[in-house]
Amino acid sequence: MPTVYSNVRERSLLERIVYAILALALVVLGFFFLAAAVVAGAILAGVVLLRLWWLKRQLKKAADSEFVTTEYTVIDRETLPERPVDAGETINHPR
Repeated sequence: MPTVYSNVRERSLLERIVYAILALALVVLGFFFLAAAVVAGAILAGVVLLRLWWLKRQLKKAADSEFVTTEYTVIDRETLPERPVDAGETINHPR
């Protein structure tokens, strides 16, 4: 199998210009591809973070609605002494 050696200086000026334009086009396309990939990654990360925030909020709402919370004031009432029951009197218990 014959080996082909290519010397850059032996190429014509037109060939070198074409290769330079192709190389520049590849660099520009690579830059735009990288920029698009970074933007897509940022959007994906934002969606994931938004979803996690929303789930955390929903779980907190569910946990908060599990218990009824309210404010109250304790009022101490004076207790009356019980009177003795007569033998003929019946005791009525509330039902």
